[in-house]
Amino acid sequence: MGYPILTVPGKRGGGMADTAAYVDGIEQLLIDVLADIGLAGDRIPRSNGVWLDAQGPRPRKIAAIGVRLSRGRSMHGFALNVDPDLGWFNRIVPCGITDKGVASLAAEGVDISMREIVDLVAEKAAGRWGHDRPIDRADVAWRVPSDDMAPFTRGEGAGTPIGQQGVGYGEQADGTSVRLLGRLAEAGVADDPVRLKSRKPEWMRVPLDTGPTYREIKKTMRELELVTVCEEAGCPNISECWNDGTATFMILGERCTRACGFCLVDTRKPEPVDPEEPARVAEAVDRMGLKHTVVTMVARDDLPDGGAAAVADTVAAIRAQVPSSRVEVLVSDFKGDDHALQTVFDARPDVFNHNIETVARLQRAVRPSAGYARSLSVLARAKQDGLVTKSSIIVGMGETDDEVVQTLADLAAVGVDIVTIGQYLRPTSHHLPVAVWWEPKVFARWKEQGEAMGIDHVESSPLTRSSYHAREAADAAAL
Repeated sequence: MGYPILTVPGKRGGGMADTAAYVDGIEQLLIDVLADIGLAGDRIPRSNGVWLDAQGPRPRKIAAIGVRLSRGRSMHGFALNVDPDLGWFNRIVPCGITDKGVASLAAEGVDISMREIVDLVAEKAAGRWGHDRPIDRADVAWRVPSDDMAPFTRGEGAGTPIGQQGVGYGEQADGTSVRLLGRLAEAGVADDPVRLKSRKPEWMRVPLDTGPTYREIKKTMRELELVTVCEEAGCPNISECWNDGTATFMILGERCTRACGFCLVDTRKPEPVDPEEPARVAEAVDRMGLKHTVVTMVARDDLPDGGAAAVADTVAAIRAQVPSSRVEVLVSDFKGDDHALQTVFDARPDVFNHNIETVARLQRAVRPSAGYARSLSVLARAKQDGLVTKSSIIVGMGETDDEVVQTLADLAAVGVDIVTIGQYLRPTSHHLPVAVWWEPKVFARWKEQGEAMGIDHVESSPLTRSSYHAREAADAAAL
């Protein structure tokens, strides 16, 4: 699958004529690629894509195309069948076409590796769209073993206590999970991460200050039986935020149905949804006198709507009890489900936050149940619905400087208004290792680059987290 992201020429930045010309260009790109490996690709009128034996007795599609132009920028792209199990196409009606078949390079007798075909496609794309300028590639892993799951993934706890790692735990002597290192290796990350017990740089050290306001917030949360992501995710800014009278509520329980490689939140089987939780969150907002409320959630893939109704109910409850408080929601991707997303959109949160988390290449290693393209799509749909959008990037897990800038460009291209960038901190030995400590000056440069791309506000520092300075970020974005 290839997603070309480029500015499409056109008088109105994405009219039908511009889209048709762009689709024609993608088709020609793939036809040229096929010609180089000995196959004659062609078009069929009113049936987008690339076909073999297009005018013959047995036409069959070898590449599908699905694109969208938004504000002159291309989204989505094409899928070229290299070596899939074609039997699955017998269970559906591919592209709504009932009288034609589906092909693949392997089925046509072409022996070529995935890396070779991707390199060929990239070379042709550079020639067609690069105009003698460098192009950026954001390749993801070619193939990941289906059983590659981290030890903490399904209910095995937060990690092995420090000092008990080693033989019998599937870890190196210092606690680094061998499987997680393998997953990172698949994504091209070097096998020399920062060791678990090594000292953090000075700029990553935060003193704990449990002052009166901190203790009052903790008391409120316990009395109302509420959960905060500040505690569950081990946020280093908990003292600063709680002493400032702010906290991020985490609804739908404290157990997540996904197991991202960086996250400390519990992954045991979730408990039933509490219908009284939205009212208790609203009561806490009222007691704390919050002017800007952040509500996040655990992923609840076990629920038919992914927990969307609970998010909407919480927004409504806060608005009913504390109309003066702005409400920011930080949500999962709901598996991209339109109905679930629309449920949240219709609640009209003041800020819609969904985290892309990391660069395209590391998605499988960092959050195997999510996807880069899906996250961009969720943010684009929220923006199209008229919401202020926000996302977050965690760095230090093996990405390059160029990939961070590229991710900022992708977020800017779908109209994201606010972006946060922060340094990854490894919670336990069962989580992804820290690959590098990015220096504060690099975060400052990323802020400048992101805002130069048109993002209204970029909050970027080693200790920044998704909800860090959320009120100030919303103010800076002129909300």
